[in-house]
Amino acid sequence: MKVSICITVLNESETVDELMSSLVSQMTKRYEVIIVDSGSNYKTVKIINFFQKENKSLVFLKEKCNRAKGRNLAIDMAKNEIIVMTDAGCIPTKNWLKNITKPFLFSNVDVVAGFYHMIYKNKLQKAESFFLGVLPKNFSNDFLPSTRSIAFKKEIWEKVGGFPEYLDEAAEDTVFNYKLIKNNAKFARVKNAIVEWGMPEFIKDYFKKIFTYAKSDAKTKIWIFPGKGLTSHNIKSFFVILRYLVFWGLLILTITKLLSPFYLYFVLFVYIIYIFRKVYIAFGEFDTALLGIFVQFITDFAVITGFLSGLIG
Repeated sequence: MKVSICITVLNESETVDELMSSLVSQMTKRYEVIIVDSGSNYKTVKIINFFQKENKSLVFLKEKCNRAKGRNLAIDMAKNEIIVMTDAGCIPTKNWLKNITKPFLFSNVDVVAGFYHMIYKNKLQKAESFFLGVLPKNFSNDFLPSTRSIAFKKEIWEKVGGFPEYLDEAAEDTVFNYKLIKNNAKFARVKNAIVEWGMPEFIKDYFKKIFTYAKSDAKTKIWIFPGKGLTSHNIKSFFVILRYLVFWGLLILTITKLLSPFYLYFVLFVYIIYIFRKVYIAFGEFDTALLGIFVQFITDFAVITGFLSGLIG
């Protein structure tokens, strides 16, 4: 099976070395790698150039563009029918390439959804992982692929019109999945096709990531995602706003003495217990669950501001 691995990068000097080393160790002569760089610093480019000298099957294109356009450029340049993608910032584990392409050998599938493990160095990052991604125990038959770990046939990419280039920050894989479903693409899920995905080291970076996700989701204007119903991204963001509108309503009624402070305190207490409980159930750790309360409020603020920014934009 001939495979083209397509990657976009922008200032990934801390991870691109590990990413490329892992890919090279798994590749055969039937693989090619196409990297589109959107204007990285010298160090990132130097690392990629080193691997390019050692591997003739590596194509390196420098093009100032957003991620969606970069992905489309890489796929358009690909010589092979099977396209595999991961993101800079992710490290493929052993046999990732083999596992994510295997379904194409035995079944008539269009898209393969791999998985990811969220990597954290401390309890705060562990709490972040609860809100950023999908925990392994929640991987199911309706799991939709992320560009962190995905493979698909080039013909299905052409059929759905590629990745949406009007989204300049994130959510391009959300729209891509939406179009795949609308075009009746056949999915396979492979839980052991794993890449490692590092959690944000600083809370400001976490906030920015959530803000960007919510903003880009709003720009997609996809309110009801097929099969997701009320758990669709934009519906969930709307409910976060509604939650805080209720809280502020209670606060105003309390300040104007139209309502006893008890109700405000009770609602806040119930919400905090709810947050603590769900994070504790996920990890079984008291301190991580406590940090989860802090991360939840940061998440809520990022979702509200990002979602509204996307709607206005």
